[in-house]
Amino acid sequence: MTQHPLAPLVNAWYLANARDLPWRKPGFSAWGVLVSEFMLQQTPVSRVIPRLGRWLARWPSPADLAAVPAGEAVREWSNLGYPRRALWLHSAAEQITERHGGAVPRDIESLLALTGVGDYTARAVAVFAWGERHPVVDTNTRRVIARAVHGMGEPAPPSSRRDLADMLDLLPADDEQTRIFNAAAMELGALVCTARSPRCDECPLRRDCAWVAAGKPEYTGPRKGVQKRYEGSDRHVRGLIMAELRASNVPLTDKEISRLWPDVAQRDRALSGLLSDGLATVADGGYLLP
Repeated sequence: MTQHPLAPLVNAWYLANARDLPWRKPGFSAWGVLVSEFMLQQTPVSRVIPRLGRWLARWPSPADLAAVPAGEAVREWSNLGYPRRALWLHSAAEQITERHGGAVPRDIESLLALTGVGDYTARAVAVFAWGERHPVVDTNTRRVIARAVHGMGEPAPPSSRRDLADMLDLLPADDEQTRIFNAAAMELGALVCTARSPRCDECPLRRDCAWVAAGKPEYTGPRKGVQKRYEGSDRHVRGLIMAELRASNVPLTDKEISRLWPDVAQRDRALSGLLSDGLATVADGGYLLP
């Protein structure tokens, strides 16, 4: 198998420059990796690290989390956002306990069968927890490949087949070097090959980057949709209600909820959505975490 020249350069840079993150430490558990991947979905690293530490101190194994009500997971999730991830993680912990004897599985098929685990998370756990050889692609990886390999300033909208094939072409033959490269490409995109202000002078690929060689042309291809503003959105109102539910050990009344947001229709829509998603339940004439 021919070694692509980009991987050794990126790996060497990573070993000298990688951030000291908890899930990269030797001996970090597969359960810890799975929890971190759930938390890192759409949440910055700086907010995840303290919450991850508290979570694993409280529930060091899937069985520990499975033994408590799902509402406790939602409460501990706190302000990480997208609290359905906490429900999914609780369900995954139950499934790991029941189906896999409490051990996080290592094969992608078994991981994909867990609630809340998609293709990216399954591959990330298989690679970073168990050392399996698979391509792992996130937004940062896609940007590095778009620039260094394809000469584009931004990646095209995500395509699982194309993105995984691109990364597979770059993987080293050695399993350990593959694990490092998967993490290294993400790290390079996060720290150097950033979306708005890439630090090309510091990049280990500056002499091999197709985008730099082409004069850094502006990207003119299709773009993914822009996320709607949070302030004043239904997500915002859901978050206000969730904050009150997490802070209370007694049912939250309709009168108390009515004080949280003036738009009755939007408030009712948000509450209805929380009930439908299983993030709130009706109890004793009010509302509680599940």
